[in-house]
Amino acid sequence: RIIDACRRRDIDDLQILAVSKGGFLSDAIRRQAWPILLGFRVDESGELEDGSDSWRGLARHKDEDQVKLDVDRSFVYYPSNDTPAQLDAKKAALSDLITEVLRRQPYLSYFQGYHDICQVFLLVLPPSARAAAVSRLSALRIRDFMLPSLKPALAHLRLIPDILWAVDPALCAHISRTEPYFALSDTITMFAHNVQQYSDIARLFDALLAREQVFSLYVFAQIVLHRRDELFEHDEPDMLHFTLSKLPQNLDLDAVIDAAARLFERHPPESLRNWRSISNASALKTGRDVRRCAAQSLREGHAYFQQQQRELVWAAKREQALKTMWANKAVILAVVIGL
Repeated sequence: RIIDACRRRDIDDLQILAVSKGGFLSDAIRRQAWPILLGFRVDESGELEDGSDSWRGLARHKDEDQVKLDVDRSFVYYPSNDTPAQLDAKKAALSDLITEVLRRQPYLSYFQGYHDICQVFLLVLPPSARAAAVSRLSALRIRDFMLPSLKPALAHLRLIPDILWAVDPALCAHISRTEPYFALSDTITMFAHNVQQYSDIARLFDALLAREQVFSLYVFAQIVLHRRDELFEHDEPDMLHFTLSKLPQNLDLDAVIDAAARLFERHPPESLRNWRSISNASALKTGRDVRRCAAQSLREGHAYFQQQQRELVWAAKREQALKTMWANKAVILAVVIGL
């Protein structure tokens, strides 16, 4: 049935199958399904420039030094049976993949953990599909994390307490002792930074790529709900943060994904209090419909990025103006009181 859906390029069917038991089942099927979900054909160069090595002549991206540092410590958990020479070859390929994407889309800012996402694509997809997949993922799905500010990513995290409050107000109140920054590592890396088994992260990517970008927040919320008893054992904010920031390694991912899908249906993003605070140019909203997102172009992703960037600049100016106003007000009051 999965292969048939791939032949028909049926995103609706692939969405259903991705959250069913085992997801897409094998990398051979993922090589067919993932490009469809991301909106490109493997046998086409798509929006990338002609010539597989043409990117090497492009200007160096500002974040390439950090890319090198992160790639040097990649492939920690998997693959586990490679020789040092094979791992070195994979690291070189990973470095090339990330560098190509960044040089072709120089407006994107690299973030630590991006390499964790890219190494999954490198292991699953053939070389001919990797750059197109990661380029489209970056511009259309995880764009909010590649802005020059973390504020949009932190705005995502505010939705997690909203989801929890809708289901379990007591648990939500308990963990509100700490800010939801504990979810940052998992949500910005599509859980690739902390999931240690290759089969688990590949299966999880099936669901994350097939569903809306916001779905990862529901997955995280469901994991928190799953750990309810454990979390009530801790009262200290520091201990709660530590516990929540460490992903359990023996999760039943099929059960988590299925429950997260039901959670999403019962409490859609539009019902969450902080949803209205999310920018209309955010990938959470422009990617609210997977089919529409798959049909978007890299140029559209860039336009949304620029809109978000303008909003960030405006917000920073507004914040500075308010600080100045309150500082001046304090001075005036001090003078008046002094008189």
